Amino acid sequence: MKAILSGIGLGAVVVASMAWGEEAALPETAMQASVVILGETHDNPVHHAVQADWVEAIQPKAVVFEMLTAEQAAADTPGLRTDQVGLEAALGWADSGWPEFAMYYPVFAASDAAFYGAAVPRETVRAAFGGNVMALFGPGADVYGLDRALPEAQLSARLDLQFDAHCEAMPRDALGGMVDIQRLRDATLAQTVVQALEEVGSPVVVITGNGHARRDWGVPSYLSRVVPEVPVFVLGQSEDGGMPEGGFDLVLDAPAVERPDPCEAFLNRE
Repeated sequence: MKAILSGIGLGAVVVASMAWGEEAALPETAMQASVVILGETHDNPVHHAVQADWVEAIQPKAVVFEMLTAEQAAADTPGLRTDQVGLEAALGWADSGWPEFAMYYPVFAASDAAFYGAAVPRETVRAAFGGNVMALFGPGADVYGLDRALPEAQLSARLDLQFDAHCEAMPRDALGGMVDIQRLRDATLAQTVVQALEEVGSPVVVITGNGHARRDWGVPSYLSRVVPEVPVFVLGQSEDGGMPEGGFDLVLDAPAVERPDPCEAFLNRE
C-alpha cells in the first residue's frame, strides 16, 4: 500500500511507501478527531478493507453510511453484525445498486457502532434534479448554505466534472441539476453526522465516496460551516497513484480495479 501525505494548502506532497499487508498505525490526528471521513472508490475492495481496519481501530460511537437510507440503517440489530447474509437481506442491499455486499460487510462488522443512513431517497433525488433543493432538504437548508449560489469558479469546475462523468453525452449547461443533487447529498451527509454527534457522541466515522469526502466542497466544508469547533480528519483513497482532487489529510493508494469503460454504452448508442 502507498500512503500519500498531502498538506492542505501547503502545495507539497510527501510519498511514503508501505508493503502490501503491512500494519501501519493510524495518524494521531485521526485517532483524536471527533469525525473521521473515509473516502473510497466504490468498487475497490482494498479501499473497503482499509475502511474496515480504520473502523476497527477507531471503534466509533456511530458510522454514517452514504449507501444507506435512514430506514435501512434502522433495520440493523446487534445480532446481525455477525450474520453477513442476514444483514445484507435486512438492509435490502441487493436492490440498492451498490457493489457487492461482501466488500462492504467487513466495515459493517468492524465495530458495535450505531449505524446512520445518509442516502437521499431516490424519489427525492428525482425531484431535486429540477426542483427546489432547499425545500427538499427541509429546515436548516440556509444553515447548510443551500440558499446560496455557488461561486462561479466552483460551479464551472463542478459542471466540468459532471460533463466528464456523463461521458460528454449530455450538454454541459444542462447538468446543473446534477450539481444540485450533489450539494443535497453532501449537506444530508453532514446533517446526519451532526445528528449522530448529538445522539451518541464522538467519534463518528463516515463511509462515502472520495467526491463527498473532499475538503474543498464536500462534507467537511458543510461541517466547518455548521459545527466549526468539531475536529475532522479526512482520508482519501486513490488508485494507481492518481491523487483525488479536493484536499485530504491523508491519501492511501491501491491498485486500480479492472472495470469496463463506463462510456461504452454511450459510445455504442445508435
